[in-house]
Amino acid sequence: MKVHKTRERGSQLVEAAAMMVPFLALAFLVLDAGWAVFVKATLQTAVREATRYGVTGQPGSAIQGVAQQYALGLLSGSQAGTLSISCWNPANSKPNPADTTGCGVGGNVVEVSVQGYQVSPLAPLLRSAVPINVTVNAADIIEGSPAPPQ
Repeated sequence: MKVHKTRERGSQLVEAAAMMVPFLALAFLVLDAGWAVFVKATLQTAVREATRYGVTGQPGSAIQGVAQQYALGLLSGSQAGTLSISCWNPANSKPNPADTTGCGVGGNVVEVSVQGYQVSPLAPLLRSAVPINVTVNAADIIEGSPAPPQ
């Protein structure tokens, strides 16, 4: 049989509450870091796959659709403006964001990028609620069309 003194009643509850705050803060910090890594990896996959699709000579709107498809909904709504596609001839021009006139021309470079995507923390207990900016890009040379058989 245990006998508790009156002064010690409720001390376990106070100790548990004192330990829960740092434990939950650390747990949410791990979740926030995992979320940021997931977002960056997903966006990198989206721009890589859109670039792979673009090197087959596709138009800019189709390349954008592939990027949004692989982004799992991250590039929709207010974040849709962070996606840019540009195609240019590396021999005589510099990249111009949002210029897709050179897409589909063999030998041109297609670049798909997401710049300034903001990842907000899920639960900012140990850090500020300032969003983290994520930037990813991928580029490759568009394949030339094969010569017709003679």
